[in-house]
Amino acid sequence: MKSYESFIASKRVTDLPTGLSDVPEISAQLFPFQIAVVKWALERGRAAIWADCGLGKTPIQLEWANHVPGNVLILAPIAVAAQTVREGKKFNIPVAYSRDGNPCGKITITNYEMFHHFNPADYNGVVLDESSILKSYMGKTKRALMEAFKDTPFKLCCTATPAPNDNMELGNHAEFLGVMKSNEMLARWFVNDSMHAGKYKIKNHGKSDFWRWVSSWAVALSKPSDIGKFDDTGYILPDIDINVCTVDSPPPPGQLFHTGATLSATDIHRVKRESVHDRALAVAEFANRQPDVKCLIWCDTNYEADAIKKALPRAVDVRGTDSAEKKEDALLSFAEGDCMLMITKPSVAGFGMNFQSCHRIAFVGLSYSFESEYQAIRRVWRFGQKRPVECLLVEGQAESGIRGVLERKIDEHAEMQTSMINSMREWQQMESKELHIAAPPTSKSGKDWILWHGDCVDVLRDRVKDESIDFSIFSPPFANLYIYSDSLNDMGNCSGHSEFFDQMEYMIKDLLRATVTGRLCAIHCKDLPAYMGRDGAAGLIDFPGECIRSFEQAGWQYHSRVTIWKDPVTEMQRTKNHGLLHKQLCKDSAASRQGMADYLLVFRKWGDSNFTKPVRGDTPEARFGSYIGEDGPKNVKSDRDMSIQVWQRYASPVWFDIKQQRVLQGSRHATDADDERHICPLQLDVIERSIHLWTNPGDVVFSPFTGIGSEGYCSLQMGRKFIGAELKESYFNQACKNLNDAVSGTMDLFQGCN
Repeated sequence: MKSYESFIASKRVTDLPTGLSDVPEISAQLFPFQIAVVKWALERGRAAIWADCGLGKTPIQLEWANHVPGNVLILAPIAVAAQTVREGKKFNIPVAYSRDGNPCGKITITNYEMFHHFNPADYNGVVLDESSILKSYMGKTKRALMEAFKDTPFKLCCTATPAPNDNMELGNHAEFLGVMKSNEMLARWFVNDSMHAGKYKIKNHGKSDFWRWVSSWAVALSKPSDIGKFDDTGYILPDIDINVCTVDSPPPPGQLFHTGATLSATDIHRVKRESVHDRALAVAEFANRQPDVKCLIWCDTNYEADAIKKALPRAVDVRGTDSAEKKEDALLSFAEGDCMLMITKPSVAGFGMNFQSCHRIAFVGLSYSFESEYQAIRRVWRFGQKRPVECLLVEGQAESGIRGVLERKIDEHAEMQTSMINSMREWQQMESKELHIAAPPTSKSGKDWILWHGDCVDVLRDRVKDESIDFSIFSPPFANLYIYSDSLNDMGNCSGHSEFFDQMEYMIKDLLRATVTGRLCAIHCKDLPAYMGRDGAAGLIDFPGECIRSFEQAGWQYHSRVTIWKDPVTEMQRTKNHGLLHKQLCKDSAASRQGMADYLLVFRKWGDSNFTKPVRGDTPEARFGSYIGEDGPKNVKSDRDMSIQVWQRYASPVWFDIKQQRVLQGSRHATDADDERHICPLQLDVIERSIHLWTNPGDVVFSPFTGIGSEGYCSLQMGRKFIGAELKESYFNQACKNLNDAVSGTMDLFQGCN
C-alpha cells in the first residue's frame, strides 16, 4: 500500500504529452500564433484545437500533418476536402483526395462518409476536420471513429469552439483522443442536473480543476491574443447587419392572434408550410435587390427550397440527396467560382466551408438548432471577410417564438464561450498552478471537545491515540456525488467509487486502531443513482454494500443495519426522477422504482483482549430522560433505562419516526459561493438515538467528517466528549461555533434544511 501522501499526489489528473520531443521548424508562411499552436499540438501528439472561424485551422492541421512521422489521414465534410487540397497548394503541402480507401502519399484526405473504406493501420496520424461530428454521444459515426482510430498514435481534432455547456461533446473529444473516457470525465467533474433529464452540470468546486485538465490537451481561441502575446490585427470580425422580415400568417387554430409562444415539433412545420410562399417571395426580393452580388440562401426543409427555387429560377439548389460529386462541384463553384446565387441547408454546407467571397445571406426560416444557425452564419461572417455582412431573417408571425429562443441561445453561447476561453487561458498561462494539498491539521477546542481543521486521515494517523475513541458516527462523502472543496484531500474530489474507497481505506484502518476494542462505528449512507451517460445504464449503485466490504476488509465486523424511512414524494419533488412519477407508472412501469431509503451501518471492533468498557450507562441519575420516549419510565435510575415499547422502536430494523428536517442550525452560514448547495446535515434524531444506544456518558465520540458539527453538538448535549475533523474551512468555523453553543446551551434547533 503506497503512502497516503503518494496517493493524494496521484489524484492529480494530467494528460502527459505523447508527441514529438524535438519539434522541427514550422513554416514561416503561418502566422506566429498558428506556429505556436502547431508546435504545441506536435508536442502533445493528441490534441484538440478549438479555433473560431477564419483563424486558420486548415493550414494549422496541414502543417501538423506534414511533420507527423508517417502517413496521415484527414477526415472532412463534403466539399471541404477539395478546399483543403487547394489550401495545401498555397502552403506547398501536397494533399491527395481519395474516396476509395487507397493511401495517396503522406497526407490523404477523404470525407467522413468514406472513411470506412480506409484501413486505420495504414496511418500514423489522423485529423478530424470539423470534429463537432463527435457531438452525438451515441451516434453511429462517433462510435465508428472511436473504434477505428483508438490505436492511432497522433490525433488532432479541429473545430470552431465547441458548445462550452455541451459536456458530452467535450467528453467525446477527450475519449477520441485517448485522454480519458467520457463517462469517467462525467463521474469526476459533473453531477446529474435533476432539472433536465439526461443532462449534467459541472460541480462548482470542480470547475477550476476541470478546465486545468481540458487545457492540458486542448487549446481554445477566438482571437490570437487568447493564447499569448500575439497581435490581433486582421482578426477583428467585420460588422454584421441582421434584419428581421416578418410576413403575415394565420394564427394557430382556436386563437384570434399570435402569442409568440414556443412551437412544438408538430406545429412548427404546419405554420411554416402556411407561410412558405410569402417567405420565399421576401427572400427573392432580397436577392434580386443586388442581382450581381453573391447571395447565399439557407433553408431547413425541401418544401422551403422548392418555394425559393420557384421564386428564383436562376439559383443553384444544393440538396442532401444530390450525389457527392454534384454537391462538391456546386459548393466549390459558389465559394470560388462563378455561381452567384445558391440555396442549401445548414446540414449540407453549414460546416467547414469558407464562403467569405459572399457577404449577403438570407434565412428563409429558422429552427431551434442554435448550432445550425450559428455555423451557417459563420460560413460568411468570419475572419478574412473584407466587407460588412448583410443577413436577412424571414419568419412568419407564428414563428417569432423560435427567434426568441434562438437569440437567447446565441447570448448564452457567447457568454459561455468567453468563460471557457478565459478559464483555459488562465491555466495555459499558469502551468504550475494545481489543486492544493491540505496543510497539516490545526485545531480549536472547548470544554469536552476538540475539532481539527484538516484531512481526517492525517488527524487520525497523527493526532488520535490507540484505543481512545468509544464511538464514531458520521455521514461520509457519497463517493463522487458531491464535491465540497478544490482540495485533493477531499474524498468527494475523486474519479469514481474505486478511487474514493482507496482513499477511505486509509481512514478506516486508522479508525479501527483508534477505537476501543469492543466498541462501534456507525455510518450514515444510501444507495446512489446511476446514470446512462456516466455509468452506461440508469439504476442504482449499492454504495452501502461497498461500504460494508471496505470496512470488513480493514478488519471491522459488520454488526447491524438500520433502514431509515424516507418519503418518496419528497424525493420525487427534489430529484425529478422519472422512476418515481405516477405518469411513468402509467407509461411503462418497468422504469418505475421505489424511493431510496437511508441506512445506518454499524460495525464493531473485535480483538483478543477482554472488552474493558461495556456500554451500561450506569450513572447515578438520569440526565437525559427526554431521549428515552414518552412511554418510558417516569423515574429512571440510569441513562439507559427505557420501557419495552421504546426498546422495540429502537430495535426495529426500520426507523419510521426519524424527523428528516430536524437538523442543526447554521448550514446557510457555512456555505461558500462555489457550493452547489449545502447537503442537509445528518438528522439529529439519528445521532441522538445512536449515542443513547451505544455509548456511556463521558465517552469520547468521534466524527471524521464533522461538517457543521451535528454529531459533536449532540454528543456534548448528552454528556459525552467529542473529537472531530473537518477539511472545509467554512464548515470548520461554523462547527466550532455550534460546539461552543452546545456547551453553553444557546443553540436553538429549527425545522428545515438550509
